[in-house]
This record gives sequence, structure tokens and C-alpha cells, in this order.
Amino acid sequence: MSTSARRIVVLPGDGIGPEIVAEGRRVLDAVVASHGLNLEIEEHPFGGAAYDLHGHPLPESTLAPCREADAILLGAIGGPIYDKAPRDLRPERGLLGLRSALGLFANLRPAMLYPELSDASSLKPELVAGLDIVILRELTGGIYFGSPRGIEERDGVRTGFNTMVYDENEIHRIAVRAFELCRARRPEGGARLCSVDKANVLEVSELWRETVTRVSADYPNVELSHMYVDNAAMQLIRAPKQFDVIVTGNLFGDVLSDAAAMLTGSIGMLPSASLDDAGKGLYEPIHGSAPDIAGKGIANPLATILSVAMMLRYTLNEGAAADAIESAVQRVISAGVRSADIAVEGEATVGTRAMGQAVLDALAG
Repeated sequence: MSTSARRIVVLPGDGIGPEIVAEGRRVLDAVVASHGLNLEIEEHPFGGAAYDLHGHPLPESTLAPCREADAILLGAIGGPIYDKAPRDLRPERGLLGLRSALGLFANLRPAMLYPELSDASSLKPELVAGLDIVILRELTGGIYFGSPRGIEERDGVRTGFNTMVYDENEIHRIAVRAFELCRARRPEGGARLCSVDKANVLEVSELWRETVTRVSADYPNVELSHMYVDNAAMQLIRAPKQFDVIVTGNLFGDVLSDAAAMLTGSIGMLPSASLDDAGKGLYEPIHGSAPDIAGKGIANPLATILSVAMMLRYTLNEGAAADAIESAVQRVISAGVRSADIAVEGEATVGTRAMGQAVLDALAG
């Protein structure tokens, strides 16, 4: 049982963000009560909501409490209404700024398939049944943060450019986190790490591969392999269960983790964690703000609820509470409760609030 209060900042964000976060909060409140947790929880605007209120997606009034928090729960940000905002003031820039300001360099994205949802996957059930992989994405380096970048006019022609940069220290720390994750997932042995790069054409990937290989010497019980990103994308679709943990850079991880998400039947099922050196982190579903369904009460809140479980496990060290949430979600899925995104043709569906209530009922039962 916790004795000292931990600070949690909640950022509902935009689109469906407030709806799914509301269900995550209800589940968090339930385990706070049932497990005697001592948490201080506060909400702040972020992304488009903060831009509307303060003219900036990450105002200091939001960043300051985030710096002091033990963990952050985020809904989703952005939407087409912000496409005409200045580029540096768009919601996505706020998210990049938050990751950078808090040093959230390790993005943990699990992709697992509940057996009952195998028919919802776009692949044959025999290819994905029992899927349980994790993609570890480096989050604060690479092409999203490299300089110079911009759009310039040269000889009457507009040219856009970005720079992919990694130094050895950035690669080393994400590699260490990846090997440690492998050992934690398979303490009995058989841990496997696949490092994904493009070392055949990119010098930055040559350095990536060399550094990861060097770190592997400290982890002889973890089997290391390397794969080019184009082949990795193909292999995720051809035979995804060959993977255990994948570690890769910011751009490649962004693409591969979304591809892996669809193997599970719906992007609405998958949580994520973005962690700093000390284990403090930002927790969020990997899906976007889905403005087309915002306010309709039909969004799937399970990825957000599972993000709450990850927060309890990885930052707050409340494994029993995390287990309770994950078990409740498993029972809900086993009972056939389906939101629209995970239902197959002919299945009855429930809305956001009802799905959250189903998890609460399973927790109570």
C-alpha cells in the first residue's frame, strides 16, 4: 500500500480525448479506492485545447505541473481545425515539446492480441493468435528533432528538408532500456531483441547498429538480431510472432508501431508509455483524436484504460492494481463486450461510457 502521495497530471486533449480519459479516470479512481493508493490528480489543457485557451499547445501553466508530476495521462490531441495554425503552434508540436522537455526518450508500445479478438485482425487468426510483442521506439532524437530543418525557396523552387541525427549516447541509452526490457519479459530465458535500422544506406543507421551491437556484449542471455526497416515492415505482416522486442529509432518506430497495432484488430486497444531515465512517464493510447467521432460517445476507451494500468506498473510500482485492471479488461473481452472498432459483422456494440462501466463492473466483481 502506498504511503506518500504521487502526483498525476491528466491531459484530456482534443477530439475523443476527453471522452476516453473520463473512463480512464473512473477506472483509476476505482483502483485508488480498492488498493488504498495515495494519488494527487489534476487536469490541465493541452494540445488544441490549450491553443484555444492560451494561444500555445503547451503553455507554461501546463508544462510546469507536468515537470513536477510522477506520471502524466494523456488522451489525444490535434485535428484538422488546427491545420491552419502556425506550424510551431500546432498540437503535435506541443507533444514533441513535452517529450523533449521531460526527457521522455523511451516509448514502449505493446502489441498483443486477445484470443477472442483474433477474427477482428486483418490477418488470418493462425498468424496472430497469441501475439505478444513490444516495440521500443527512441522518442527524443532522430529526424523529428534534427537540425537544420525547414522549407526554403531555392532558384524559384520550394525545397523541404529535415535532418536525421543520433549520437552514441542517445543510441546507447535506448539500447540498454531495450535489453533490460527483454530480460524483464523473459526472466526464465529465451529473450530476443531485434534492432531495426537502414544501415545499408544511412550512416546514422550504421552508428545505430554498431552501438546496439556493442551494448549487447553486456547482455549475453538476450539474443540480438538486426533487420532493415523495409524487411521488418514486411515481416510484421508475414509472420509477426517471430518478434519479441523490437528496438528502433523515432521515425521507423512511429511507422512500425502503428502497423503492429492493426495486427491486434484495432488501434483502439493499444496503450503506450513514454519514459525518462528515472521511470517517470507519459501514458497514452497510441490512436489519434478521431475528430470524426468526437462527441458521439462511441470511441473505444480500452487503450486509455490499459494505459492507466501501464502507469501503475511502470512508474508507480503498483503491480497489483495494474494486474487488476488488465484482468478486468480481459474478462470484459472474454464476455463478448465490444465497441464498434473491435466488433465483427453482426456483433452488438457498446459505447464509450458502457465499455468503461463494463470494466468497472469486472473490477468490482
